Amino acid sequence: MAKSKNHTNHNQNRKAHRNGIKKPKRYRHESTLGMDAKFLKNQRFSKKHNLNTKQQLKRAAERKAEREAKTKK
Repeated sequence: MAKSKNHTNHNQNRKAHRNGIKKPKRYRHESTLGMDAKFLKNQRFSKKHNLNTKQQLKRAAERKAEREAKTKK
């Protein structure tokens, strides 16, 4: 008896391209589920100590004033 066919890829490429092969969607914030716990803990602490926009502007102004005071000396 003849061997039966084990595999064929006929028409699969055409079928895949009929609706287009799409890239996976990239979301703004990737889920942290399953991420390294040590990394997440460190990230939490770093976020806690970030400055908000007002504080950043205030600090930038202070530093600019310091630089100007140094150059005048």
